[in-house]
Amino acid sequence: MELLLDTPQFFTVFWNSCKQVFPIILGHIVLGAPAAWAFARFEFRGKKVLYTLYIVLMLMPFQVTMVSSYLVLNKLGFIDTIWAIILPGAASTLPVFIMTRFFLSIPSAVTEAAAVDGASPIQTFLRLGLPLGAPGILSVVVLGFLEYWNAMEAPQAFLKDQTLWPLSLYMANITADNAGVSLIASLITLMPPLLIFLFGQRYLEQGIISSGMKD
Repeated sequence: MELLLDTPQFFTVFWNSCKQVFPIILGHIVLGAPAAWAFARFEFRGKKVLYTLYIVLMLMPFQVTMVSSYLVLNKLGFIDTIWAIILPGAASTLPVFIMTRFFLSIPSAVTEAAAVDGASPIQTFLRLGLPLGAPGILSVVVLGFLEYWNAMEAPQAFLKDQTLWPLSLYMANITADNAGVSLIASLITLMPPLLIFLFGQRYLEQGIISSGMKD
């Protein structure tokens, strides 16, 4: 009750996490799915080089790209706004890699049949690619939610205003004097990722297996 009645800051940071994480997940689908489909189903000049670049960027830890990301975001005026968290997260390369693996598993005969029936590339993607690649998309949703709900480094680096901090930073600053509040806050914080994990556990396993496959 103390957490619910006497600590309105908890609700602020909980809402901050929602405002940051859900747009990132939406970005993974809106930006990542078309890119993954292009890598999986089309041949174009520079494809292998570009895909290799995606993999290299995926392997780079946040600490390596933090300075360059900060400079770009500062130039755009996004430092100390939620966009400093949303934009880099939405453009993450890992979702593209995972969804590409799933789209590659779709038989070519299916897309060829759609083309024979007169479907455009966009129609094929929307009507066949997305439904058949749904397990990959859902695994990206689960992985992305678990990662960004608990993210600490990016918010610490890009958000100076504590009123914009997400739950992950709020929990790290609870003192031992409020151990009881900390326990309840931890349980509430755990509920969204736990529900997402239970809902998408099967897809998460498929995503992990797919991301470990070799070309």
